[in-house]
Amino acid sequence: MLGKALDAAIVVFALASAVFLALRVLPGDPSALILGDQASPLERAALRAKLHLDEPMWLQYARFLKGLVTFDLGESVRRPGASAIGRVLDAATPTAELAGLAVLMGAALGIGAAVLGQGPWLGRRRVWVDRSATALASTPLLAFAPIVTYALAARLRIVPLPGDPEAGFAGLLFASGLLSIPLAAHVARVSRAALDDVARGQFLGVARAKGGSYARMLWLHALPAAIGPIVTVIGAQLGALLGGAVVLERLFERRGLGTLILEAYGARDFPVLEAAVIFTGALFAIVQQLAASAHAAVDPRVGS
Repeated sequence: MLGKALDAAIVVFALASAVFLALRVLPGDPSALILGDQASPLERAALRAKLHLDEPMWLQYARFLKGLVTFDLGESVRRPGASAIGRVLDAATPTAELAGLAVLMGAALGIGAAVLGQGPWLGRRRVWVDRSATALASTPLLAFAPIVTYALAARLRIVPLPGDPEAGFAGLLFASGLLSIPLAAHVARVSRAALDDVARGQFLGVARAKGGSYARMLWLHALPAAIGPIVTVIGAQLGALLGGAVVLERLFERRGLGTLILEAYGARDFPVLEAAVIFTGALFAIVQQLAASAHAAVDPRVGS
């Protein structure tokens, strides 16, 4: 466990260093990018002093690392007095709600589709479960989310627009449902392959010989034995899930981490942009390690 935590810390440190260099080594004066060409030299000098851009690079980096350890990456340029990390944490809450519900829905739909395709209930038609999962897994979210939203929310008015402040939980449920579709497709494919491997085990034959139904054998015996790869793919898809959350937040004009990153980039709010990118990368690295640990916990062969 300590080794996995160290690996995650190294990834976060490398990402933070890359973000630091990217915003300072690139050509151009950051203060001019933030304030614009119309700003006076005095205003630019004041901003450079506030952001410590007038200091040597090594001193800037040391100050940056200290802020990273103490969770203090400075104040927002566009909102003086507001902590950059505070703004990120505020924006992370609606994104966590969106992504968390999408993970639950995607895992449930994907596993359910895999069990349905593995069992005998659909006969020859179960091949369409695999084909549908493959098609959805290879289709970008941006390719179908606007169409589905226009059809269901704008034309048929079956669901509310997720960006509507009065949409409430129904809007969150619809947005999370859209976000869960690619995840469900990947989970269905991996779960199907894992169940195929487990189906060759002799213990399933013993379970069937004891008089258990096929559904009981799948849910109580085969699925627990195949849960390791399923947990891993859910963790591996987190990056795509966060990217999809950015797309949906922008599409639906929902407040969240993705919207904050885009706004901070457009406004050249470097402290907020640094904090948001580092937070997102840290979250991804932590979830990856948790997924690997969960896989090792349910399958001791992985940790050996």
